[in-house]
Amino acid sequence: MKIKTLIVDDEPHAIEVIEKYIENFPEIELVAKCNNAIMAFQILQQNKIDLMFLDIKMPGLLGTDFIRSLKHPPKVIFTTAYQDYALEGFDLSAVDYLLKPIPFDRFLKAIDKVFALYKVNTSQKINIAEKAVDQKSDVFLYLRVERKMVKVNVADIYWIESLKDYIKVVLKDKVLISKQKISLLEELLPEEKFMRIHRSFIVSTDKIESYHAYSVELLGIELPIGRNYKTECHKRLKNI
Repeated sequence: MKIKTLIVDDEPHAIEVIEKYIENFPEIELVAKCNNAIMAFQILQQNKIDLMFLDIKMPGLLGTDFIRSLKHPPKVIFTTAYQDYALEGFDLSAVDYLLKPIPFDRFLKAIDKVFALYKVNTSQKINIAEKAVDQKSDVFLYLRVERKMVKVNVADIYWIESLKDYIKVVLKDKVLISKQKISLLEELLPEEKFMRIHRSFIVSTDKIESYHAYSVELLGIELPIGRNYKTECHKRLKNI
């Protein structure tokens, strides 16, 4: 069977990310995409939709209010940059709640839940998981920088530094500043490729040039290993 799907989001880049991810799953058919609840309502009236990727904070009508307005809503995966709506989303029986920027690994977990609901067989899920592993080098995020969403390939990240309510993402040739918590980004990054070494630093293990008991070096810059992270860091560093 094909799981007929609709994407609703007012950010074109966010739609692009989800659409690209969906291409990896032949069981999912993207029927339509739109940028507001009114258009989404019209599409739902004209098409059979099994699954909807729905942004929450959109102009005119919140995604959560839109779902409440539907007598027979499809299965919903909420997508948003705001974690404040998580509890409300799950109260509405959402399949999952994805925080932007959405990494492919996290998207895969949401799709696995959808497949469980529609009883997609195990062998299909195994094939998809293998495909996801093959694509890890192409995993990317969208970070909100000033007023636009900037695409960042995870493989290009050297380290992330916490600046209170902001993070500094260091790439080889540039630095991006984005308003979000480092703990949130830590959840979104593939854990086998990144390591928290300090309450203020997450580093790419592939990019570490050298290390000793109290610091690691990337791009010729030493970053401290925090006392509470020392034991776990040293275990990981020995296996690099």
